[in-house]
Amino acid sequence: MKIALNWLSQYITLTETPEQISQLLTSTGLEVETVEQFQTVPGGLEGLVIGEVLTCTKHPNADKLSLTTVNVGNDKILPIVCGASNVAAGQKVIVALPGTTIYPTKGEPFTIKSAKIRGEVSEGMICAEDEIGLGNSHEGIIVLPSDVKVGMKASDYFKIENDYVFEIGLTPNRVDAASHIGVARDLAAAKRTKVIWPDVSNFKEGKNNSIEVEVLNPEACVRYSGLVIENLQIKESPDWLKNKLKAIGLSPINNVVDITNFICHEMGQPMHAFDLAAITSRKISVRTLPPNTLFVTLDGKERKLSSQDLMICNDTEPMCLAGVFGGLHSGVKEKTTSIFLESATFAADHVRKSSQFHGLKTDSSFRFERGTDPNLPIYALKRAALLIAEICGGAVTSPIIDVYPQLISNTRIIVKDKNINRLLGKALSRNEVKEILQHLEINIEEEKQDSFVAVVPPYRVDVKQEADIAEEVLRIYGFNNIELKLYASSDFISSFPSKDINKFRNTLASQLVANGFYEIWTNSLTNQAYQQRNNISFENEAVEILNKLSEEQGILRQTLLFTGLEVCAFNINRKQKDLKLFEFGKIYGKQNSKYAEKEKLALFISGNEQAESWQTQEKPTSYFTLAQFVNEVLQKSAIKEVKVQHSELSYFENGVDVVFQKRTIASFGKVQPGISKDLGIKQTVFYAEIDFEKLFEQSNPNTSLREIPKFPEVRRDLSLVLDQNHTFEQVYQLAKEIGKEYLKNVNLFDVYQGDKLENGKKAYALSFVLQDENKTMTDNEIDSLMNKMMKAYEENLGAIIRK
Repeated sequence: MKIALNWLSQYITLTETPEQISQLLTSTGLEVETVEQFQTVPGGLEGLVIGEVLTCTKHPNADKLSLTTVNVGNDKILPIVCGASNVAAGQKVIVALPGTTIYPTKGEPFTIKSAKIRGEVSEGMICAEDEIGLGNSHEGIIVLPSDVKVGMKASDYFKIENDYVFEIGLTPNRVDAASHIGVARDLAAAKRTKVIWPDVSNFKEGKNNSIEVEVLNPEACVRYSGLVIENLQIKESPDWLKNKLKAIGLSPINNVVDITNFICHEMGQPMHAFDLAAITSRKISVRTLPPNTLFVTLDGKERKLSSQDLMICNDTEPMCLAGVFGGLHSGVKEKTTSIFLESATFAADHVRKSSQFHGLKTDSSFRFERGTDPNLPIYALKRAALLIAEICGGAVTSPIIDVYPQLISNTRIIVKDKNINRLLGKALSRNEVKEILQHLEINIEEEKQDSFVAVVPPYRVDVKQEADIAEEVLRIYGFNNIELKLYASSDFISSFPSKDINKFRNTLASQLVANGFYEIWTNSLTNQAYQQRNNISFENEAVEILNKLSEEQGILRQTLLFTGLEVCAFNINRKQKDLKLFEFGKIYGKQNSKYAEKEKLALFISGNEQAESWQTQEKPTSYFTLAQFVNEVLQKSAIKEVKVQHSELSYFENGVDVVFQKRTIASFGKVQPGISKDLGIKQTVFYAEIDFEKLFEQSNPNTSLREIPKFPEVRRDLSLVLDQNHTFEQVYQLAKEIGKEYLKNVNLFDVYQGDKLENGKKAYALSFVLQDENKTMTDNEIDSLMNKMMKAYEENLGAIIRK
C-alpha cells in the first residue's frame, strides 16, 4: 500500500524527515518496505529554465534548422541550434542547459551536451512539450507568455510537485491503516498528537429528489447510504487531485471518479457513483440474483453471477457487483449530469467470495474483504459531496439515505493492569496506557484499582480480546523501548489445558519410533473397490466425493487399513520386507445424514521381527509381537482393567478386540491373506487400529512417584491343564481377583499342546509374583494364596493342577 507524504501531511503535523517517518511507522507495526521520491513530471524539470530568444536566423548548412541566441538569465546568452518550425525572436521558451537530463514522454531519458550541429555550436536545447514529459505534442517548441521572467526555473513556473511515497507492507489484520488518515492515526498516537480530520460542517443535504433503497440481504449489506447530486459537469480533475492519485500509482479518470478514489485512499471508505439516469424508477435494491445471471462489468467482460454475489440493482437489472466492481452501463460517463453517490458497509465474507469467484481484485474489495468502519459511510458522503460541489459544480438535491438495520456497537474488553504489564515485559502506569489507547480512539471506562474496560470502536476489526489491547499499547509505546532481559522468556494471558493432545500424540510417536517403527502419512481418500472386492462393510455409510478425480480416490476412508497396506506394498515391492509402520489419521462415516470423523492410531508389522545374523536366526513377526506393542501403547495411556475378546471384524483372519469400560478401544490381528493379496502383498501382515481419542481421554499427564517397596517379591510357578477353549485372560482375571493387592504379575512362560495330552486339552506353565509392600510374606500366607488360586482354577475352569 502506498502513502504519499504531502497527502499525509494534511492530517497530521510532521516535522520529521522521510527517513525518520519511515522508522516511526515501522516501529508502530506499519512496516515501510521502500521510500521513493515522486515528481509530478519525471525528472522534476531539473536543469530547465525560462529563456528568451534574442535572435533567430536560418542555419547556413541546413534548410530546416535555425540558429538562435537565447538569454537564459544572469546575463548568460547561449547559441542554440533549433529544428522547430515555430521558433522566432522575442519568444519566451523552455531551455535545457548543457548537462541536463531530460525525460521525454516516450523513449528513454538522455543528457543534453554542448555540440556542433552541421558545423554550428549549440549549447542547449529549446524544448517541445513531449521532449520534457509535459505532454504528447511535437508540433513545435513551447512558447510561454511574454511576461514570464527570464532565468526562472521551469519547475517553479509549472509548479512541479515533489513528494515522497512510502510503500507499506500492510498485514491482513490492519485494514484500519489502509488509508492516509489511518496511517496518520498511528503516527499521531506515536507522537502523542491529534489527527486533523477534514471539516464537513458546511455540508447541507437536499430535501427532495430522494431514491428508494431496499436491502433484501442485511447480513451481506450491513449499512447502505447514499445521496443524489445534480447539475454537475464531468471533466478533467484539477492538478492537485490528479497529482495525489498519481503519487500512489492511480491513473486519473474524471473528476467524479477521481473524488471517489480520493476518498477511498484518504479515509479507507470505498465509494461508487451511479449515473442517476441508470436508476430506473428511482429505486435501488440490494440483493442476490439467480445463479448464472449475466452481468457486464466495467471492464467490458460478461460474467455469470453466483447465487452468493450481492448486487446493487435498479428495478429491472443489476448495476454493480457490491463492494467489488461497477457495471459497464451504470457508471459515470462524459454526458452524465446527475449521480447517485453510494457509501456502504458490506460484509467481509460476502465480498471475498465474490472477489474470489470472479477473480477480481480492486481497491474496494481489498478493504471490504478485511472489514471497513461502519461508522464512516455518512462522513465519507459529506466529504465527497463537498468536493464534488467544489470541483464538479454539482449540488446535493436529496436527503441522506441511510439503511442501517442492525447497529454495530463498540467492543468492550475487560483489561487487567497486571496482564498488560506481564505481556509487555515492562510495568507501565495506568495513565501511560490510557494516553496511548485514547490516541487510538479506544476509550477507557469503568476504571477500578487493578482493571478497566477498553471500549474499542468498530474500525478496529482485529482488536477483540485483552491480548490485542496489550499489542496496541506495545506497538505504540515502542518495541525498542522495552529493555531486554538477561534470559529470554515468554508469557501468556490464556490458560492452557492440563492435557495437550499434540504433546500426547508426540509422546506415543516417540515411543513407537524408539521401538523401531516408522511414521507414515497417507491420503484420506481411498478406493471403495477394496471394500467391495473383499466383502467388507462398516457400521456407517461411506462418504463419497462429489467431484472425485478418479475412482481410486472416490471415498473418504473408513479404516486406515487399505491406505496403510498400499504403503506396505510399495515398500515390499522395493525389497523392504521387514516393516514396522504407524500412522495417526482420521476415519470418516455418515449415518442418518450426519457426518462423523474419528482419529485412530494404526500399527502395521510384517516380515521378520529379528533379522538373520551370525549370532541368531531370523524370527518372523507374529500376533504376539503386535500384541506387545499394543499393550505398551495402552500402558502409556494409563489404561487398565481391559478385557480381551474375539474380534468380529471381517478384515482379520484372527483378531481380538480390547474392551475398556464397555467400549472397544483397540482391535488387532492378522490381516486376511486375500486382502493382502488384493493389494499385491504375498507375506503376512499384522494390523492394529487403536482409538486415539479414547487413549487421550484416559491419559494422565501428571507423573506420580512412590517409594520402592523395602520387602522382597516371591515367585511361585504353577502348571495347569485346561480345555483349549479357555484363554490366558480368564486365568489372569481369576488370579487377579484372588491375589488382589498382593499379586504383582502373572507370566505365561510355556504352552504345550500335543499327543501327551488328551484331545482338546492344553497345558500352561505360569509364574506368579507376589509381594506385600508393608512386610515380608510368610510361607503360610503364600501357600494360602496359591491354594485359593488352584481351587478357583479347578472349580471355575475345570483345570487339572500338575503337581
